[in-house]
Amino acid sequence: MKINKNHLNLVDSYLFSKIGKKVADFSKLHPDAKIIKLGIGDVTLPLCSEVIKSMQNAVLEMSKKETFKGYGPEHGYEFLRSAIKDYYLNKKVNLDLGEIFVNNGVKSDIANILGLFDKDNIVLIPDPVYPAYVDANVMGGRIIKYIDATEENKFLPLPDENVKADIIYICSPNNPTGAVYNHKQLKVWVDYAISNKAVILFDAAYEAFISDKSLPSSIFEIDGAKKCAIEFCSLSKTAGFTGTRCGYTVIPYELELEGCNLNKMWERCLAAKFNGVSYIVQKGAAAIFTDAGQNEVKDIINYYKENAKIIASALEEMNIFFTGGKNSPYIWLKCPGNMKSWDFFDYLLNDANVAGTPGSGFGKNGEGFFRLTAFGDRENTIEAVNRIKNLKF
Repeated sequence: MKINKNHLNLVDSYLFSKIGKKVADFSKLHPDAKIIKLGIGDVTLPLCSEVIKSMQNAVLEMSKKETFKGYGPEHGYEFLRSAIKDYYLNKKVNLDLGEIFVNNGVKSDIANILGLFDKDNIVLIPDPVYPAYVDANVMGGRIIKYIDATEENKFLPLPDENVKADIIYICSPNNPTGAVYNHKQLKVWVDYAISNKAVILFDAAYEAFISDKSLPSSIFEIDGAKKCAIEFCSLSKTAGFTGTRCGYTVIPYELELEGCNLNKMWERCLAAKFNGVSYIVQKGAAAIFTDAGQNEVKDIINYYKENAKIIASALEEMNIFFTGGKNSPYIWLKCPGNMKSWDFFDYLLNDANVAGTPGSGFGKNGEGFFRLTAFGDRENTIEAVNRIKNLKF
């Protein structure tokens, strides 16, 4: 028996697990401290009423023999996929129902999709980046190349034609930097992928936070993307499904590599490995895409956007450089006084009792930067900002 020793190449602790431990240790030493967490991107507002009503009705259906549901289709019930299809039509993106696969959250599919690709593929990942992209490929033993996202390129790197890549990760709006690609920039990436016979794994988990309607919220708004891209979208931050778990993956029929159709490959893969998201959760998810559901979800998103505005305004007042906050729930700030990321984390935790996320945890280019989230409640966000403003830098 041999283990997959690629797992031994992972860093000792997952970033957010390390943050949780440091906060817990601090709480034990200072039990009276009121710690405000603006680090991990978990939401604080409850599910909207349309979702709750739909889920409650689904629970009642499960209590009656004539409406009880057992195993559902692996790729999701048609009522939810139809709702998602209509949602994309509003973006002027036409999808077939068979191109939409309902999942239990983006994180799972972004890792599991790698099963479609040979481990000898070269993976291109921006730095800084959401750690799960890197970890999934390290465990798979793949060669990873990094592309620098820096203050100089506004954290929106473009491809280097001299660098060969087979699998490309793009997150827009970006986690952690909050930066968003425009149509022209994404077109450059699509053209690069097509010319290199590569596939783009496009993480659109935060698309609902885009305020500037001139910016694309789907890779499929870009001409040619259906030939080279897979899109992942989550309902976690959009509608508070962090504890309910539901999202979707879009694999166009046009996406073929080495004569193989990736849509059909993924469908077969799900049949072997996945029994689908629960009926109750999918009924709740479908309610998000109704007119009433969309109005309620917009109110939730606007609440978090206002939190982001409060944080951003304070940083502007303090003359601290940052990106994000407008088209994203994340604020990516430059650590004052040239502090290192973890030093700034400790300083905020000890002197302001505020927990954020050290930028170095997202890659080498994150060193000297720090991520705050807008997912706290309003009162705590205002208090955290006031505490930060009272610090001496």
